[in-house]
Amino acid sequence: MSETVVVVVPDADVLASAVAARLVTTIIEAQAVRGRADVVLTGGRVAAKVLRAVRDLPATAAVDWSRVDLWWGDERFLPAGDPERNETQAREALLDALGLDPARVHPMPASDGADGEDAAAAAARYRDELASGGDALPHFDVLMLGVGEDGHVASLFPGHPDATAEGTATAVHDSPKPPPTRISLTMSAIRSAAEVWLVAAGPDKAEAVGAALGGDTSLPAARATGAAKTVWLLDTAAAAKR
Repeated sequence: MSETVVVVVPDADVLASAVAARLVTTIIEAQAVRGRADVVLTGGRVAAKVLRAVRDLPATAAVDWSRVDLWWGDERFLPAGDPERNETQAREALLDALGLDPARVHPMPASDGADGEDAAAAAARYRDELASGGDALPHFDVLMLGVGEDGHVASLFPGHPDATAEGTATAVHDSPKPPPTRISLTMSAIRSAAEVWLVAAGPDKAEAVGAALGGDTSLPAARATGAAKTVWLLDTAAAAKR
C-alpha cells in the first residue's frame, strides 16, 4: 500500500527549493541503486520554479545527467517550441543547461511532428516510446504533478471521458482548459510510478487539495498515488483546507 506524506512549507519560493532538493536527492539515490533514474516532469508556474531551483542547486552537480531519462506527464498539443508547451518551459528553465543526451529526453509529440495534427496517432507514438525499453512503461522513480484548481492532474480532468482512458498515454480532446487538444499519461501509468509527487501553491488550490486529501475520488488528484509513496508538497496557502 502506498505511503502518503504531506509536506507544508511557508510559500511558493520555499516550496520550489524544497522540491528541487528532494528531486536531486531522489535522482542520486536511484542512480546508486539502479544505475539510472527515470523522472516524469510536469508543467505550470511552480514546475518552472522547481526546475530553475534545480539548476541553481549546488548538489545538482552530484547527478550524473548522462544516466537520467526525462519523460512528461502531459503536454499541450502545439507546435514544437511553442512557449505554452511544457517541454519548451522545461528546456528554458533547466534542460538546455545540462548537456543531456538527446536520446534520453522523451518529450511528447508536437502538432507539427510526424503525425501532424492527429493527436491520437501522436499519443500512440508516445506509448511506443514509453515501451521502447521492453516493458509497457519505464520504472518511473518519481513522477511530478501539478494540481489544478479543479483537482485535475496531468491533462486528466474531473468528469472528462479521457480521465478514465486505458493504456499508458492518451489523446485528450475538448479539454476544459485551453488548448483543447493535449496528450496525457493515463491514470494507470501515473500510478505505476514508485513515487508520485503532487505539488501545489497558492490559495486557489486549497479547495482541490483539501478535497483530494479528504478522499474525494471524483478528483483525479485524489487517485494519483505512487506505488510506494505519494508525497503532497504544498505551501501554506494551498494547504489551508486540508
